[in-house]
Amino acid sequence: MGEKSSLVLFHLASAGEMLPAVSGIWTRLKGSLAAFAAVWKNPNLRWLELAWTASIVGQYAFLVAVSVYAYGVGGEEAVGLIFLARLIPAALLAPFAGLLGDRYPRERVLLVTNLTRIVLVGAAALAVFGDADPWVVYGFSIAATIATTPFRSSQAALTPNLARTPDELTAANAVAAGVESVAVFAGPALAGVLFAVASTGLVFTITALLVVASALFLLLIQLEQTDAPRRELEASTIMAERLAGFTTLLRDRPLRLMMVLLTAQTAVFGAVQVFIVVAAFELLDLGEGGVGYLSAAIGIGAFVGAVGALSLTGAPRLSPAFLAGIVLIGVPLMAIGVWQELAVAVVALALMGVGSSLVDVAGLTLVQRAVPDDVLARVFGVIQMLWLASIGIGAAIVPALISWLGIEASFIAVGALLPALVVLLGAQVARIDAEAAAPEAEELRILASVPIFAPLPGGSLEHLAGRLVPLRVDPGTVIVREGDAGDRFYIVTEGDLAVTQSGAPLTRLGPGGYFGEIALLRDVSRTATVTAETDAVLYALDRDDFLAAVTGHPQSAEAAETVMAARLAGPASTGYRSAAT
Repeated sequence: MGEKSSLVLFHLASAGEMLPAVSGIWTRLKGSLAAFAAVWKNPNLRWLELAWTASIVGQYAFLVAVSVYAYGVGGEEAVGLIFLARLIPAALLAPFAGLLGDRYPRERVLLVTNLTRIVLVGAAALAVFGDADPWVVYGFSIAATIATTPFRSSQAALTPNLARTPDELTAANAVAAGVESVAVFAGPALAGVLFAVASTGLVFTITALLVVASALFLLLIQLEQTDAPRRELEASTIMAERLAGFTTLLRDRPLRLMMVLLTAQTAVFGAVQVFIVVAAFELLDLGEGGVGYLSAAIGIGAFVGAVGALSLTGAPRLSPAFLAGIVLIGVPLMAIGVWQELAVAVVALALMGVGSSLVDVAGLTLVQRAVPDDVLARVFGVIQMLWLASIGIGAAIVPALISWLGIEASFIAVGALLPALVVLLGAQVARIDAEAAAPEAEELRILASVPIFAPLPGGSLEHLAGRLVPLRVDPGTVIVREGDAGDRFYIVTEGDLAVTQSGAPLTRLGPGGYFGEIALLRDVSRTATVTAETDAVLYALDRDDFLAAVTGHPQSAEAAETVMAARLAGPASTGYRSAAT
């Protein structure tokens, strides 16, 4: 699906509190730049991330291209219908798409996915050039969207095989998330430029060429084949997990009402995809290129909002930011209905993007805080289904609404839905803050100081902080013993530790040091013994939580087992901060 500034108004009570937030954002941005540099030095990771970049930019550009084509042949009714037809099958298949990467070589899944998309998008382009029946173009477009579904999960699962160290693995996940954030506006902007200088068929062709580039980058990856075991999942187990996610949400009233708001928000965003096309052609007279430019405005706002949302990390109350984001999506849409001006539309859409980031970060973090860890992944699977389905439904109802109320009134009516729901449900949703514990600031600081975790988004850091186990040990205590199984990752906050291998001194660890990652990632026995030389304080993180975090997957045992089966290739780096594995 990961991330989309007025946040300071809700969480910083004074200017004195603002400086640490800004400092935290700057630290995270520097970590992101370091992540890009680390990934670029690893050829295999470089090719994988370039393949992901070409794929996701092409995907968003194709989304705009199909919308413009549909409007040209069938008006807003066709735009809404094509959104619904593309997203509903994808919503149903998304929770199962990851199974392909568990049953077959992931690089092969990625390549086959791209080759299928090339054929389908290329066929759609030929159909446009040949003035074929619009349903032929729609059919190829729907099939191309469905074919895209396995790419992200397989790409994320392949990453551990290509990373040479835990730091590289986390950096690659950070880069992938950043690329997706940029593609949200880069893809539509590219489509807008292309429509200004080229025909619809040529725009389709160029989006297909982006997927060709993605496939070529995949072919450059050199991966040593292994016979890692694949875990077979029974259909009954999959269905049971899906039902457990629904059950968890249904029996918790605040969470249930929060899902109503989240679903309504994504339905409105689905409606906005149609409204953008209508606004570009009928309200603002921008033509085909205007669809891409207006879509890019939302993407830019979402990117700015995502950067600002870093200040939410560790905030004790997130419901104000979540509810404010819901309102910030609805009110700007109403403004477009009242004032049909280009400047108003661009600013309003950008503000909607900011609101979307507020909702994404605050809302999903609230879910992470409130939902038990053993069902969290299944709950997120349900949320993904609701989001994709509601986007399609929201897009589909807009044409009927315009026929009933007119364009301007439809903008106002849809925009008013979200503020009205906040008034009705906001107080009950806010109860989640009172019932869910926020992580301690010190625990967040400890995690952020470890290079492995520094690039992770705030929500992931909060999730991990809530699972840290503090340990106080006496001098002479053996914390891990060479040859034992690896079950935890450790961070040192106080004291000195000695690291020995086969009885010989290897190195020492002090505050800021960490150890235990290689045994977890490679599923091997401990390769060294770590003993406390003085009174020491450590924080421990269980294997499943650690593996889920560093691979960028949702917090689930399934992701951890996938990584352990794949195993990291190559020797681990050693040094003062991570000598013991």
